[in-house]
This record gives sequence, structure tokens and C-alpha cells, in this order.
Amino acid sequence: MKIITDEEVKTKFAGYPAPVRKKLQNLRKLILDTAAEISEIQELKETLKWGEPSYIAKKGSTIRIDWKEKSPEQYAIYFKCTSLLVSSFRAVYPSTFGYEKNRAIVFSMDEIIPEAALKNCIAAALQYHKVKSLPLLGL
Repeated sequence: MKIITDEEVKTKFAGYPAPVRKKLQNLRKLILDTAAEISEIQELKETLKWGEPSYIAKKGSTIRIDWKEKSPEQYAIYFKCTSLLVSSFRAVYPSTFGYEKNRAIVFSMDEIIPEAALKNCIAAALQYHKVKSLPLLGL
């Protein structure tokens, strides 16, 4: 799999406080690892959208990750709010994750991420246009 990275993403990561950067780099690794495990994904674009590190595959829905100074105790992985993604995640993983409306999975800074479940969510987003007609996105 080919990863196309916008240089601005590196600058964005460098600007985060060190503990936050570590958490977001872990999310980035989960996204890249998940994409690499999906044979249909030949290319993943890493860019900035709305000032946030963002990831998009050809038949997927954009995934963004970020931390906000106004909520320093948490960080999140964001999905397109008009998609079925977060509502499906909530149905399949009602108590596994914290959610922000229909747009994000939110983590506290001291939380251990349930990686297997999160990778399932990431895979659904990376293949969204392939799985959106499946019940609960095939999760």
C-alpha cells in the first residue's frame, strides 16, 4: 500500500504537546495498519482537512484525528457526520467507546484504547462506500 503524506501533517503533529502527540501517533498507526490489512486499499492519502490530520482511501470516508486545547483531557477520531459510521459504531459498541454525537469516538488521555474494536471501526470507514449498504456496515 502506498501512503501519500502532505508535509503539513508532520508540522501539525510536531505542534502537539508531547503526551498528545504520542496518543495521536498511536491512532495514526492504527489507521495505517488497518489500511495495510485491507487488500483493496492500494493508496491512502494523509493530509490536513479542517486543520486536522486526515486519512482517506479511494472508496472510503474521511477519518480525522485531533486534540483540542479547550478539552485538554481528551482526543478523538472523527468521521463524516452525515454517514452511518458513528451510529453503527454506537449500535455495535455501545459501551466500548465514548462518543460525540454522530461525529466522533472520544478518548480520555489516560484511557487504554480497545484496539481490535477501533480497528473494526476504522476498516468500516476506510471501505465505507463498499459496506454502507450492509446491516451495521458489516461490523
